[in-house]
Amino acid sequence: MDFEVLIMGSDANAYYMARCCYEAYHKKPHLIGAYYRAFTKYSNILTIEYDANLWKEEGFLKALKKYRESHTGKILLIACNETYVEFISKNREALEKDFYFNCPSVEIIKSLTTKETFYKTYQDSCLTFPKTIYYSCSEVKKAKVDFLYPIILKPSNVVAYNHMDFEGKKKIYKIEDEQELNEVIQRISKAGYKDTLILQEFIPGDDSYLFDAVVYVNRNKKVSLISFAQIALQEHAAKMVGNAAILLNGYNTYDGNIKEMVENIKTFMESIGYMGFAEFDMKYDVRDKKFKVLEINARQGRSSYYISAAGYNLVSTLVDDVLLEKEILYHFIDEEVLLSFVPKKIAKQYIKNEELKSKVLKNWKHRVDPMRCRLDKSFLRKLLLFKLKRRYIEEYKNGYWKVE
Repeated sequence: MDFEVLIMGSDANAYYMARCCYEAYHKKPHLIGAYYRAFTKYSNILTIEYDANLWKEEGFLKALKKYRESHTGKILLIACNETYVEFISKNREALEKDFYFNCPSVEIIKSLTTKETFYKTYQDSCLTFPKTIYYSCSEVKKAKVDFLYPIILKPSNVVAYNHMDFEGKKKIYKIEDEQELNEVIQRISKAGYKDTLILQEFIPGDDSYLFDAVVYVNRNKKVSLISFAQIALQEHAAKMVGNAAILLNGYNTYDGNIKEMVENIKTFMESIGYMGFAEFDMKYDVRDKKFKVLEINARQGRSSYYISAAGYNLVSTLVDDVLLEKEILYHFIDEEVLLSFVPKKIAKQYIKNEELKSKVLKNWKHRVDPMRCRLDKSFLRKLLLFKLKRRYIEEYKNGYWKVE
């Protein structure tokens, strides 16, 4: 079957989706990004162009139209962030004439990407969430919480927050006391953020209490794939906290009921009529032995390449579903796969869970790195990846997010 793959984005997510395409079909996908990112530089398994207007809906649609005009065959369209997913979903009827894709409705996207809406909409679902308080930055008042410090602070409107830039900006804040809480709120408000902030209990435990699930819901709104991976280490740089640096699929050192949680995820996704890829970020709460959902990303996550390494290529999954219209039977991906963005030195030094560390180091020779593809033979890219690995060492040494 003759088709083209168009990937919107230039980040790590975009690179490994391009890698999935090349590994499955030996076909170079084309990427359109808003700006240069190191992750997609110097690659010989993809082609890429840049359009500074991509973050605006009108510019995004113009870029798609331009690409369509120069390609007559079938085009599989893949988005690598929620903004692009929303643009596609909002213009679904028009775009379906020229592109093949699978993504949720605008209503579902908004219910997930705006954190306040997310927690309030699904508080009575089969999912469990941390205790949460909502603070409006449009009001001038001191914030107080009725649970113990430290607490987590994060923006409700992630899209608006991501487009802001100010000194001391962090993706997620770990707040130690009330004074720090109000200082951070004031800093964010002065930067121009006027939406809601999420104040949330900090679930005890180091990075190994974090878990990741990748979900694919087919065009008939039935779950086809679910994974469940334990995170050994997350990123510790201020703007990267929340992203997995090392994870191990098919493994769990705690006594939480994974099968029950997987069934809850399946039930939830089908009950809301979801379509496409999604990623669940969770933390295991040893106090009540439940997996608490922190957020759901309306797309494949930054570390989702591991399901391809387990034998379930993300791009061929889309091709089989939306282009070939094959029936994809449900599968819980429990194959053991180790994924790491960082060098072994960091694994040895910063993983706190000794049982998990031992397992990670034992499997190290068989790990996958989403950014390192053996078919991508560019010397400049290999040099770039070497520099990025060295940078990680400094980021963990001086990182904002300290290991407990």
